Amino acid sequence: MGVQVREKIKGSGVWWVFVKHQGRRMSKQVGNKWAAKEVAKKLEAAIAAGDFRLEETKAPTFGELAQDWLAITVPATCKASTASDYRSLIKNHVGPVFNPKPVDQITRLMVKDFLLGKIRDGLAASTVTHMKNCISGVLGRAVEANILEHNPALTLGRLYREKPKGQEITPMPVEHLSALLEAYRDHWPRYYPLVLTLARTGLRVGEALGLMWEDLDFDRRVVHVKRSLSRMQLVPPKSGKSRPVDMSPQLALVLQGLQTSRKREALAKGWGEVPDLVFVNRDGKPVDLNHFRARVWEKALAVAKLPHYRIHDLRHSYATMRIQAGHNVADVSSQLGHHSVKFTLDQYYHWLPGKAKNEVDDLDRLAAV
Repeated sequence: MGVQVREKIKGSGVWWVFVKHQGRRMSKQVGNKWAAKEVAKKLEAAIAAGDFRLEETKAPTFGELAQDWLAITVPATCKASTASDYRSLIKNHVGPVFNPKPVDQITRLMVKDFLLGKIRDGLAASTVTHMKNCISGVLGRAVEANILEHNPALTLGRLYREKPKGQEITPMPVEHLSALLEAYRDHWPRYYPLVLTLARTGLRVGEALGLMWEDLDFDRRVVHVKRSLSRMQLVPPKSGKSRPVDMSPQLALVLQGLQTSRKREALAKGWGEVPDLVFVNRDGKPVDLNHFRARVWEKALAVAKLPHYRIHDLRHSYATMRIQAGHNVADVSSQLGHHSVKFTLDQYYHWLPGKAKNEVDDLDRLAAV
């Protein structure tokens, strides 16, 4: 039992009275410190006299606040693809567990046990992190509405083991990449320029599918990455910023040839104008990544007699080939659109030059005694 007076946010100048009585809690924003203390005195007197009764207030459920969070906060602060992910995660994972619970009954341990259970079920760390963001976002609204004093989804501590540097990186050996490009050139020539672009620039596949002809500077051999195609919608690139990426001579020639053939295709099919996007399907529409992956990518791997690779592994192949060749890591990082050189080094640590034992043996020669 007790009454406390304090600023919920230190330095805000807004004071609150907190009451704990008979196992229940309540809080009320009062105003300045003096007013809060006066209210606290009256409450303490009422409790001592046995005249105090906590008003019965019912906190909203997690599901009720989740609807507000998805409708108001998420569209204003997240990309469309992230908003779609959050809606799916709440519907299929978070909601069935938390939606019926009043938010004031959700504890830190409850949230942590839920997330740890998802990790034990084998879900990817990134997916579990997105679930945590969902829970924290909804409960954050409860804090903002003065329903909760603090957000129990914050400061949960470690949820999963740290990934070793370079883990889950599976770049294609040069001979595998050559075999794959040959398969596209011979069997799927329409998509050969797309796959060559991914292999020679390290672009994310969405960034490549979002390229427009106006983004290509053939005189300087530069690709300007300004957007990404995500779920058939054009959105800003992952970093939120545009960046220039160099074109190799071979890639520049192939894309110039594609531009010429695209003009002929537009005329033959009566499209009226050449589509703005560099890579389109046979109807002149954006390439559906899921269809491409299932109907072309997997088949091309089989024709080339290669093991399973993800499309994203072309990006890893670009990075590791350049790093192994001794190219400037800062330039590689910039071309990839990474937020820092450190991130690039952490990702591709195992492919840095200097791993051979004979290079260590050279120390005996360089500092002979």
